[in-house]
Amino acid sequence: MAVSWSGEELRAFHKVLGGLGELSYPVEVVPLGDDISTAFDSPAARRPDVVMLPQPGLVRDHWRELAPMPDDLAPLGQARLWRSLLVRQGTTYGVPFKTAHKSAVWYRPSVFRQVGVQPPQSWSDWLALNRTLTQAGVTPLALGAGDGWVLTDFLENILLGIAPSVYVGLATAAHPHPSQQPQFAAALRLLGTMWSAPGALAGGVKESLVQQFPDALVEVFGHRRAAMVLASDFAEPVVRSFAADPGDIGLFTFPPMSAGAPAPVVVGGDVMVLTAPISDNSRDLVRRLATPAAVDPWIHEGGFLVDGRTSGYSPELTRLAEQLTMPGEQLQFDLSDLLGPLGGINGLWRVLTDFLIAVGGRGADSVPDAVDAAMSAMRKVETS
Repeated sequence: MAVSWSGEELRAFHKVLGGLGELSYPVEVVPLGDDISTAFDSPAARRPDVVMLPQPGLVRDHWRELAPMPDDLAPLGQARLWRSLLVRQGTTYGVPFKTAHKSAVWYRPSVFRQVGVQPPQSWSDWLALNRTLTQAGVTPLALGAGDGWVLTDFLENILLGIAPSVYVGLATAAHPHPSQQPQFAAALRLLGTMWSAPGALAGGVKESLVQQFPDALVEVFGHRRAAMVLASDFAEPVVRSFAADPGDIGLFTFPPMSAGAPAPVVVGGDVMVLTAPISDNSRDLVRRLATPAAVDPWIHEGGFLVDGRTSGYSPELTRLAEQLTMPGEQLQFDLSDLLGPLGGINGLWRVLTDFLIAVGGRGADSVPDAVDAAMSAMRKVETS
């Protein structure tokens, strides 16, 4: 089985495997990290039998290497946001294992109380909150820019908040061209407004670029050099492990971009796929992992959400799980995943990294030129 997890997440998954009961076959877990797509590059006889894909958008690119899900599991891959990702011509090629809420912001309530502020109710509130913190000598944000998906999560929430139809259009287009969308540039300008504010980022751009998302969490809750960090629900175990004060952990979700608008909710997740040729053992393993109780050990460890389930979590994750099931919420799947290579390490990740370098802490005057450069860079990626 190939997975992308490491550290706490990998240990938690081994606890899940340990709780499956006695197996008549061995299970070897191969951590591939961000190179998980290489699981499909080997000849069929050498591919992992099961792959836990953190990018469900890859299913539609690799369906020829996959085996259909057993009929009894197929309905799991046909729910809500998953159907368009996991079903091709009526055949289901994957089922969700883990859901990610990518619009969560973790913060230290003690800092907010000290400065006399509340979690923001709108984007303009958030910008004002950052200014208030900075004026009080508190750095607002830690940013794990070493993980490109942290940067794309920020942009995706803004784009979904200001232009949901454009977001959906890009997500569903056969050949998406973000550079042709004025709203994409508008989202970059708004993002630049936050990142360009002097003193907004802990350690400035230089430190942000070498931080991965766990480092940014430690910056907020361990070193206490920043007040908040945008990080998915799976950040919870790291937050609790490194929090200098276990009682000083708060969470809010990405606010609406304007008054009266719905708040954006970006969803990600890991899906189980079976590579061809399929074996009875791999089919059995996926069935066991798909049972509702199988993931209880990971839920107990924290940082794990199940699609459609709202019970058994910590108070913070319960709130996130409930938001994922509320009717009328502005839920959309992770855009960078759906954009394929265009949204990956040599596409949007790199464009946003260069954008951060151009605007980080440099003031509002740096933003227009940086937006123009980012849109030009996207055009080059789209045509490469």
